[in-house]
Amino acid sequence: MAQDRAIVPMINVVFLLLVFFLMTASLTPPPPREITAPVAQTPLRDPQPGTLYIGAAGQLYFGDKMDEAALIALSAAPPEGPLPVLADAAYPAAELARLLPELAAMGITDIRLITVQP
Repeated sequence: MAQDRAIVPMINVVFLLLVFFLMTASLTPPPPREITAPVAQTPLRDPQPGTLYIGAAGQLYFGDKMDEAALIALSAAPPEGPLPVLADAAYPAAELARLLPELAAMGITDIRLITVQP
């Protein structure tokens, strides 16, 4: 019986380490390229998996695919909810507006533009 009680502190330590590592782990993957997000006055949100990234020169990244391959991968696995889009701040809004009909043709009519706080 005394030996059973000796294991309880070890279980507590293991549980605390597990909680510590779960709390400090990053749950979102890093962007595939360095992208400067536009600035807004809304709360900061981490990009989610399944985010469409747009570089300053208009390169599209979705998962590990780039440009046309990214659009093909996106059409093959459309999101269940709104599509998160993280565009570089230097990317013109008019170019983003030209991309919307192409996304709508794939059945993606709801996007969420990701911004950062100043």
